[in-house]
Amino acid sequence: MNWDTLLNGYKAWIFLERKLSKNTSLAYLSDLESFKKFILDSDNPVPPQEVNRDRITLYLSFLHKNGITSSSQARIISSLRSFYRYLHIEKITNENPAAKIDLPGLGRHLPEVLSIEEVNSIISIIDLSSKTGERDKAILETLYGCGLRVSELTNLTLSGIFFKEEYIKVTGKGDKERLVPLGHSAASQLARYINFCRTEIKIKPGFEDFVFISRQGKALSRVTVYNIVKAYAEKAGITKEISPHTFRHTYATHLIENGADLRAVQQMLGHTSITTTEIYTHLSTKYLRDAILKYHPREQ
Repeated sequence: MNWDTLLNGYKAWIFLERKLSKNTSLAYLSDLESFKKFILDSDNPVPPQEVNRDRITLYLSFLHKNGITSSSQARIISSLRSFYRYLHIEKITNENPAAKIDLPGLGRHLPEVLSIEEVNSIISIIDLSSKTGERDKAILETLYGCGLRVSELTNLTLSGIFFKEEYIKVTGKGDKERLVPLGHSAASQLARYINFCRTEIKIKPGFEDFVFISRQGKALSRVTVYNIVKAYAEKAGITKEISPHTFRHTYATHLIENGADLRAVQQMLGHTSITTTEIYTHLSTKYLRDAILKYHPREQ
């Protein structure tokens, strides 16, 4: 069997049987297309079932030489493991050649976090004289007030907002649903946007339930939200590297700094493992350390 035939079968498998999220599935398929090109452009091209561990190792070396980061290499290995797991299940291969390849060391990266003053300065810079400004403020208030991933924000629905009960229903990674408390600031701005601004947009069929709508009447894209956040951060004079995910990191860090339970934060963020959430305790500790070094008399 050739590459295209097996990749099409794999695509159906991850979408229908594995039910991976759309974003994960597309990332895996993109990784595999790049791997296919590498194999077919080599001096000795082979079909997928003839790829061995040495070929994969050679590909990873090629990625490293071309500046591909460790985190991206780790995801690519995951993509290859998934693909060859499918081939093994379908009895097309006898083993998974990517199974025993070690993931690159990723280290412990502490994400960028905003201070309360920086969050306030970004939100206060928004011009509320326009309908777009009202929408953008609702976006930032929801990102910071609920700790959403950008995909969770763009997929947020009107039917998933419960103002009276003060929570929202979010669909996260792996299409897993969770309930997130809706604070007063975010709720107030969301209601203002939905009731007074969104109603004036001519919404295209199929997008009626999405909360955040573009001027073209469609759901906002993740890229658009990224650009919105970047633009307001720059306008507010924030020099840090900011993205929508920065507000999620900031949400979690501020909760823990103010005494929130780690398990509760894990649930709000939708983390499968509490180990992922624990990084915010390191951020909180760093915050305390910086404060001590700044204000202790012997450090002046």
